Amino acid sequence: MFRLEVSAEDLLRTRFALSPLTELTRLLRLLSGGSRSALSARWVNRLEPAYRCLLRETDLHAVLALESAHSGVGFINQPPAGMAQTWPDDLAAIQATPPRQARQEIDQWLAGHPVRDQRSLRVLRGTDPVDRIAHALDQAWHALLAPLWHQLRAICDYDVVHRAGRLSQFGWAAALDGLHDGVRWHDGAIELKGDPTRDPVSLDGDGLLLVPSVFVWPGLVVHVDQPWPKALIYPARGVAAIWETSFDADPEALHALIGAARARLLTALEQPATTTQLVALLGMTLGAAGRHLAVLREAGMVNRARMGRSVLYRRTPLGDALAAVAVSKTPTARTARASRDTSAASHA
Repeated sequence: MFRLEVSAEDLLRTRFALSPLTELTRLLRLLSGGSRSALSARWVNRLEPAYRCLLRETDLHAVLALESAHSGVGFINQPPAGMAQTWPDDLAAIQATPPRQARQEIDQWLAGHPVRDQRSLRVLRGTDPVDRIAHALDQAWHALLAPLWHQLRAICDYDVVHRAGRLSQFGWAAALDGLHDGVRWHDGAIELKGDPTRDPVSLDGDGLLLVPSVFVWPGLVVHVDQPWPKALIYPARGVAAIWETSFDADPEALHALIGAARARLLTALEQPATTTQLVALLGMTLGAAGRHLAVLREAGMVNRARMGRSVLYRRTPLGDALAAVAVSKTPTARTARASRDTSAASHA
């Protein structure tokens, strides 16, 4: 166990961030043979074919040579800047890595993690490892995570809405409640159980970076050394439920199950919204929207969280799963995907 010592100034400077890159690298570690405790058999079966294809046809094997179950080379494990972080942001940061820095990090990694695969060594010892690694990660992103990102991001976003509200209103103890079994607020500090005993670490008035994650579940990642700021990567609330998501549901069943009006509300909650905003968007009466939201909330499809004077409604993982399937399988979505596929084929 060790402690992160917190001051009043740290509370003001604590912030949240979302990291597509962190989610991708953690997923790749899981698929490459590390612990798959965070992946259900359904998800493994869905992602495995694309993952195997990437290993055969891209330089992903070289990326995996720079990753272990618990760590990886710095320039492909960079900290996120904030909640607006996107995959293009992460990709640009990797591509901007100075060649000398990349060479130094790769050589240091290989010195401690010998690689015998000659294909990987040719990439890592070549003249353009950053470009080839960035390209392989971009291919992996679009094949594995891009189709799911809307749903996964929604889970992390809602966690932040919930936890940021508790942090600002009630302090550290409330914000850390339920964050992870190995984390607690005690005697003016954040205590982390299960880690090797070490001297207390002060946040030094810089605050803590809190990063909700889908693929870190059921574990926890603690950063206290550069180049990361002091940070916790923790399982987002409700993440366990996503492993039960069905990928073959019929979108028409959503209307039959909950009714057209509630289905419209559920799909409209792509971002957190107030009742008034939903009324304006969907043309419902305030009373009807309130009644439908109450039913959806009782059914576990939406939650609500107070932000200042407003009450924001947000889909739960169950609501996201239903809405994502309904949207992804509409004729419009299928036509859009077909158009993209045709365009990609014409440029091949």
